[in-house]
Amino acid sequence: MEVLTQKATRRSTRIRVEIPLRVTSLDRLRPFAEKCVAVVVSAQGCGFRSPHALPLETPVLLSDLPGGVSTSGRVASCVPLGSDGSFLIGVSLYNHGNVWGIAEPPDDWNESLKRMTPAEAATDEQATAAKGSWPYNMFSGNTEAPLGRK
Repeated sequence: MEVLTQKATRRSTRIRVEIPLRVTSLDRLRPFAEKCVAVVVSAQGCGFRSPHALPLETPVLLSDLPGGVSTSGRVASCVPLGSDGSFLIGVSLYNHGNVWGIAEPPDDWNESLKRMTPAEAATDEQATAAKGSWPYNMFSGNTEAPLGRK
């Protein structure tokens, strides 16, 4: 018997990059300020390597981005990377877009922003957070290895 289910789709394509940035916690109770490197980005957020874990839902400021841009978001995931003690932290941007300075972003970066109303985006973020499906170490197509693994 074959079971048919709706295939989950991403809101926008993820791109592997190495973009230096400064991450600062906007929560006084969770102090954090580090120079980090974004290793994967999309129109909705990024994943960056950090020597320290950050609690989920921590509001953060991402600064020193290409073109002098700054933006804010919240920690959506925090995944340990192997035995070196570093973490891959996923951030969901409050205002989606190409803040990464990608010269020719994928077409779906603009399309995903046009399709969703603010209410739909909020509901989608809540559903994504509830499923825990924002770990940046999983990629589509089974052709890429998770970051930090040999």
